[in-house]
Amino acid sequence: MSTENFKIQIRKGLLEFCILQIISRDEVYTSDIIDELKNSKIIVVEGTVYPLLNRLKKSGYIQHVWRESDQGPPRKYYSITYEGTLHIKELIISWNELDASVKKLLKTKK
Repeated sequence: MSTENFKIQIRKGLLEFCILQIISRDEVYTSDIIDELKNSKIIVVEGTVYPLLNRLKKSGYIQHVWRESDQGPPRKYYSITYEGTLHIKELIISWNELDASVKKLLKTKK
């Protein structure tokens, strides 16, 4: 596996976690999510984010409301649900455990 492929696979695996984390902080529009992911170097395209948002909505982790926009048609703004808050807490625990395990392995000398 190339280094680049490794980075791509890691980002894909963490995308749901990162999107939920962004939405958990405040109600957001899709382009805000994409911009924050790009600024964090988790580069994604809209075609990746929209299906994931739909899946998270179907799972009951997020919800959306339509809001009028001064810049065109109404926009869909996402917020986290109670179930989503519980789910992200579990994901944070899992991430911390995984992070600690990897750090431990990286420090291990043979």
